[in-house]
Amino acid sequence: MTEHELVRELAEKNASKIVMLVADGLGGLPMEPHGRTELETANTPNLDRLASRGTSGLSVPVLPGITPGSGPGHLGLFGYDPLAFKIGRGALEATGIGFELGPKDVAARGNFCTLDSAGLISDRRAGRIPSEESFKVVERLQAVNIPGVETFVKPVKEHRFVVVFRGEGLDGAVADTDPQAIGVAPLDPSPVTPAAQRTADIAKEFVRQARALLADEKKANGMVLRGFAAKPQLPSYLDLYGLRAAAIAVYPMYKGLAQLAGMTLVGKAQSLDEQIDELAKCWNDYDFFFLHFKYTDSTGEDGAFEQKVKRIEELDRAMPRIEKLGPDVLIVTGDHSTPSKLKSHSWHPVPTLLWADTCRPDGLEKFSERDCLRGGFGQFPAKHLMLLAMAHALRFGKYGA
Repeated sequence: MTEHELVRELAEKNASKIVMLVADGLGGLPMEPHGRTELETANTPNLDRLASRGTSGLSVPVLPGITPGSGPGHLGLFGYDPLAFKIGRGALEATGIGFELGPKDVAARGNFCTLDSAGLISDRRAGRIPSEESFKVVERLQAVNIPGVETFVKPVKEHRFVVVFRGEGLDGAVADTDPQAIGVAPLDPSPVTPAAQRTADIAKEFVRQARALLADEKKANGMVLRGFAAKPQLPSYLDLYGLRAAAIAVYPMYKGLAQLAGMTLVGKAQSLDEQIDELAKCWNDYDFFFLHFKYTDSTGEDGAFEQKVKRIEELDRAMPRIEKLGPDVLIVTGDHSTPSKLKSHSWHPVPTLLWADTCRPDGLEKFSERDCLRGGFGQFPAKHLMLLAMAHALRFGKYGA
């Protein structure tokens, strides 16, 4: 029997409410020896209070030592083994903006970047150009024409866009073209398997035409492509857990992942306060609520330690509004760590807090990496978090006689 078969067998329905608040890239590192992480530095009285009444631990998104992307990180939190269910970022972005992927489609997430006169990357995110600017750049890419394939280019947010190739014999096993560094040229699309050779050739031609169209752009004169993928198949939250699930997110990629997991997108919130407003509005209509907070990740990627601290404090100030709604289970965690020191995702386990009336308090007085290491959950696979949520919501029957 697989874990998912067991979950389906034991799942029971009741009126309990589960809230999972994901602070993207929550975990961090000290900037200097013996220093504090961003979370340890932040003033978080509300999270600390919840930690003193709940149970905490450190979740491992994929496996020890493996640095996850946002897709695998969230899959684990939603209870899907990220090694068994692999979702490319392109499919997430496309679904998140409402593009319906078909059986002949392969999608890739695009980042506009800035290239210098030698064709080397000087800014991997094109200065994080605002959406109103990047949308105009995307419009110029509608002129790309590749024989034998349909090409769709759609804006996402800021420097991000999606390209979808539609045709016969396409395969998503194409390597990313982002070298993850500045001072070097973007990589050429290359197949990971022989079956993806045609897709790689199409992507290479797309980049060639796009570069010519964008040659006179000051910021977004280049691009990198990541996460080539076809549409995946996931069991839905309703099928797996018996939960009516709602997703309240700002960024399209996280909306896309939630949709692929069978969650209903709620509202059009653009800030954490607006997300909680939407949470209150739909409280009676759903059993499970996924709230996504992006900015602990983006500040970490920018190496902005103090800004990440401020974003964590912003999150903390919002907690009483969520508590006031009366969730039976309240989870605060991250999909991965994004230390400001590294300016990137990392393999470090993620601080995780679960509060419920059924918790066995573990004696912690603060929510932080060091404290969570001593928490009652210890270090555990992120894919088991939904099992704990269901149990504390009293939504599991007994296994065996």
